[in-house]
Amino acid sequence: MSKRDYYEVLGIDRNADDKDIKKAYRRMAMKFHPDRNPGDKTAEAKFKEVNEAYEVLSSSEKRAAFDQFGHAGVDQSAGGGFGGGGHGSFSDVFGDVFGDIFGGGRQRSHVQRGSDLRYNLDLDLEDAVKGSTVKIRVPSFASCGTCKGSGARKGSSPAECSTCGGVGQVRMQQGFFSVQQTCPRCRGQGKVIKDPCHKCHGAGRVEEYKNLSVKIPPGVDTGDRIRLSGEGEAGLHGGPAGDLYVEVSIRRHKIFTREGRDLYCEVPISFVDATLGGELEVPTLDGRVKLKIPAETQTGKLFRIRGKGVAPVRGGTAGDLLCRVVIETPVKLNREQKELLRSFQATLENGGHRQSPKKNSWFEGVKDFFDDMRL
Repeated sequence: MSKRDYYEVLGIDRNADDKDIKKAYRRMAMKFHPDRNPGDKTAEAKFKEVNEAYEVLSSSEKRAAFDQFGHAGVDQSAGGGFGGGGHGSFSDVFGDVFGDIFGGGRQRSHVQRGSDLRYNLDLDLEDAVKGSTVKIRVPSFASCGTCKGSGARKGSSPAECSTCGGVGQVRMQQGFFSVQQTCPRCRGQGKVIKDPCHKCHGAGRVEEYKNLSVKIPPGVDTGDRIRLSGEGEAGLHGGPAGDLYVEVSIRRHKIFTREGRDLYCEVPISFVDATLGGELEVPTLDGRVKLKIPAETQTGKLFRIRGKGVAPVRGGTAGDLLCRVVIETPVKLNREQKELLRSFQATLENGGHRQSPKKNSWFEGVKDFFDDMRL
């Protein structure tokens, strides 16, 4: 009787990768394993066929020979494999498949990279725009200088865990399955410290503060991060240190508000300057500049001063400074000033609608609104 094509046995196409082959084998082997089909000769025969197909297709050399010559190319090499008379336990069948998942048979390294740290840095707007160098003090774990990060007392070294044999995992039988779990004695490290360092008590790290200088590039903004390589926590058991990420937050400024490349500020002006026009000095981050206020300027008007904003941290031209004028109402007037304003108001009322167009337009809109309500 001729043998079936191995790809057909596992139900996969000829372009299947190793992951697809293992997945198909696991599914078929679980279905036909004799432990799940006691006394079923047909299932046992199919199980042997599945094993034989998997042994060939999981080997790159055997698979290449099978692809080129068919069964004739693998009969001698495959004959002594799974296709033999017996079969392993249900857990043994999946040993190589689950081993890839749980790390079976491979010794885990107890050396671990240190954790990354984050430091929140509050900056003044001037320092963020122009750049600066800031000193910070960071709490972290550093490698123990006494034991050089090993955790063992000077002159000794960590020993191989006798429970897991240095693998870091132990095998637990649960019904059909053999599951690997973290070794309870060494906690997955594969090593135990019998004589711990007196300074770090076996941890290999000690807590300390370190002072660092952080160079702030010009143009940084809230949310930007500056990476300091190797300035994070020390690694475990001599592993490399993590990184420190300095996250920038810009403090609220008394005058300016930043939006991307542009700066905004409010400039209070008198109603006389707003009416007749004038010239004011306004601040920028580079000093003072003149701002010309045209006659009949209304409150809320934006004036743009080009190039007085922020140059982006990643390059490009600087933004602009936008000044929003706010007309300030006089306060604490004396009797003479009040009389002058009343006289001035009377002249405006005699002048008709043209001197207060927005006011008269608004009142006309209100009148129309109430007229519509009466209909």
